[in-house]
Amino acid sequence: MKVLIATEKVFVPLAVRQIRLIIESAGHEMQILQNYSDVSELISAVRDADALIVRSDIVSSEVLEAAEKLKIVVRAGAGFDNLDLDACTSHNVVAMNTPGQNSNAVAELVFELMLYQAREGFSGKSGTELRGKTMGIHAFGNVGRFVAGIARGFGMETYAYDPFVPGETIRSAGIKVCWRAEELYSKCRYVSLHLPANEMTIGSIGYDLLNRMPEDAVIINTARKEIINEDDLLRIFVERPDFRYLADVAPDSKPLFEEKYAGRVIFTEKKMGAQTEEANINAAVAAAHQIIDFFQTGNERFRLNKVR
Repeated sequence: MKVLIATEKVFVPLAVRQIRLIIESAGHEMQILQNYSDVSELISAVRDADALIVRSDIVSSEVLEAAEKLKIVVRAGAGFDNLDLDACTSHNVVAMNTPGQNSNAVAELVFELMLYQAREGFSGKSGTELRGKTMGIHAFGNVGRFVAGIARGFGMETYAYDPFVPGETIRSAGIKVCWRAEELYSKCRYVSLHLPANEMTIGSIGYDLLNRMPEDAVIINTARKEIINEDDLLRIFVERPDFRYLADVAPDSKPLFEEKYAGRVIFTEKKMGAQTEEANINAAVAAAHQIIDFFQTGNERFRLNKVR
């Protein structure tokens, strides 16, 4: 089988070497397409591939149409909105992700953003401490669990809300349970978002939730920009000079936020939650192992799309 590694954002060299070792040790062939500038290059490369590993690369119906031999595509990372799942199903391609492999990297970024904001951008001005502050975690999945552990280390009073996770699971991590989103936002000065972008969540973080937050509220978004209602966020910024927003998924209105509300927003240059060497390697290696396991045993544990 031929396994194509197609990444606009390249894997670190050690990750590539480990993928190659896993694939070739199992008797398969590996091909690499890195730093490509146009989707036509991906379409050309994928034509004879049996398996595909991507990062944030778009796997569209057009790409899948060209991939006549493709059996499986694995997104090396947790988010998978770059994969057209319906098209994967219609082309009999199994789509997977690698959940949990970059969770610690994203969780650490949450606190890097929080510390930078709390210490006034390391400008020399007097800042504030995290210890004793209230921290809310909206969605208690893989990343949320790591955020909870770090928050406890900082001595924060930590709460979590997730309607899909049993309360006992949250309590067993030493975190207080909120049974409604409104309760979480009302209690917490800091709220970290870890929701996927789907029909239920897009635009779901709006005025009603944001305006419930206590004085000097801070929202941290390392998930997806679409889950925030930007019009409502702008309204909050007008009405509440104490409100702050930190994100590695900059809003569409980034220029407006930075022009009018400098000092109250922090946006990274690009999405970088998983941009650590460790996360890069973990996700790459997991993707390679999942492909080999699929070829050898048919294991579809992390399948995302429906069976045709």
